[in-house]
Amino acid sequence: HEGLSKNAYLRIHTDLLLKRPALISPLAGWKAYPVSIEARLENQMFHVELKIDVAYSSTCPCSAALARQLIQQQFLEDFANTALQHEDVLTWLGSANGIVATPHSQRSTAQLTIQLQGADLPLAELINTAEAALGTAVQTAVKRADEQAFALANGQNLMFCEDAARRLNLALKRSDAVKAFHLKVIHAES
Repeated sequence: HEGLSKNAYLRIHTDLLLKRPALISPLAGWKAYPVSIEARLENQMFHVELKIDVAYSSTCPCSAALARQLIQQQFLEDFANTALQHEDVLTWLGSANGIVATPHSQRSTAQLTIQLQGADLPLAELINTAEAALGTAVQTAVKRADEQAFALANGQNLMFCEDAARRLNLALKRSDAVKAFHLKVIHAES
């Protein structure tokens, strides 16, 4: 096409498969990340833009506070004016009455649009950066110990969508591969 055009455009949309280890068990599984790569040559300038969707889990801080409040109310109802022993409380916590409510976790997605500094495509690096910033990546392989570790991570990592956006903003600003970015965070109610 020499002499016919000075511009070029290429768009590739695919699922990038990355092998992800389980949190505790020796299992691993493949996780698909929807990725789009848009490259263009205009006026002798080369531009590359990536779009990456990263799925994660988020637990609502408000829902967690409401669940704790209901558990406290149930505790007061079950043990009003009762002398308690350590074993009584432990048994109650392990019973159906002990946990009358749980905070809801949400399937969440971070949609990242990234303009790259150079011509390299650090897809896995950018996904790892996003997942590390969020802290609760969706798991691919899960045994009981992994499920418990994931529940613990979600419980200790409460976040609204604004919190997730702030975390991603900080992480992407620190990346040498990123020239500019736009992000959208979606927390879908359970």
